[in-house]
Amino acid sequence: MGSAIFSPLTIRDVTFRNRIGVSPMCQYSCDDGSANDWHLVHLGSRAVGGAGLVTVEASAVTADGRISPQDMGIWKDEHIEPLARCAHFIRKQGAVPGIQLAHAGRKASTAPPWERRGPLTTAEGGWRPIWSPSALPFDEKSPVPEPLTIPFIKEITQAFANSAARAQSAGFEVVEIHSAHGYLLHEFLSPLSNRREDEYGGSFENRTRAVRETVEAIRKVWPERSPLFIRISATDWAEGGWDIEDSVALAKMIKPLGIDLIDCSSGALVPGVRIPTNPGYQVPFSQRIRAEAEIATAAVGLITEAKQANSIIEKGEADMILMAREFLRDPYWPLHAAKEMGETDAVKWPVQYERAAN
Repeated sequence: MGSAIFSPLTIRDVTFRNRIGVSPMCQYSCDDGSANDWHLVHLGSRAVGGAGLVTVEASAVTADGRISPQDMGIWKDEHIEPLARCAHFIRKQGAVPGIQLAHAGRKASTAPPWERRGPLTTAEGGWRPIWSPSALPFDEKSPVPEPLTIPFIKEITQAFANSAARAQSAGFEVVEIHSAHGYLLHEFLSPLSNRREDEYGGSFENRTRAVRETVEAIRKVWPERSPLFIRISATDWAEGGWDIEDSVALAKMIKPLGIDLIDCSSGALVPGVRIPTNPGYQVPFSQRIRAEAEIATAAVGLITEAKQANSIIEKGEADMILMAREFLRDPYWPLHAAKEMGETDAVKWPVQYERAAN
């Protein structure tokens, strides 16, 4: 019997060759939101390396929804062709091409992390206003965001749907909605960032409305045969914030709306919280949501070893493993993991590399 991590996974009409996925990882390397040669090589090498799913980084559904001026975009039709080049190459290597759709909310207009942490001024190429459910800045160094009006919320919801339609045109087979890490949709969910008193704030039903409407809008344009994922922060790790019980309840709400898999991350809504990080520290979130909401999940967070990843799948704690930093260190992680697990037939080296692989 083969290793669980190298077993195929079928969701709707899409089959992943194994349970190993490349998480969306911002590269801060675009000009006006367009993918370029860096992205083709960065993403393509992970597909060559044997991943089952390769996901393009957080791609902004509006220009002012970018984290930084160098973020990937999918807010206009001109972004389709360069993204299609990446999707085509990923698929040609046997992986499924995916893309994450995002709006940064109050964490928009910041510098690339290698320059410095924190917001950009307009003189530095940043923009104002930035948007959020409520006029609550991320931290003391951040500008106060403008609260979104209801008509503007509807516009952003439609922008997500329009971007999903572009993703289909570009050849992507999976769309993931970014509702984690303190970005806009996560900001709606958490009472720490959402103090609204209208239909988008207050009760759990109201705070989850923006996410539910986004899922519904995307499903109207995203093909029935194609999987729709969502990344959530399963907990804010902060008193009075969003927690795992909320995440289970949300999963139960959005599964019938067309969500196929919950990508279970955590944190990043508010600064200064203490997170008990250790290998696989977020796996219990995936396990609980999978069991209680009866929905497929992906586990993330300090998963680096082949046996560790295989055990998570084998024990039913997740349906897929999504890795980021480990894929930055080793684009060929699945190929090396297959050798370690004695599964050399599970993932094939490209014929161009076979001479060096044996």
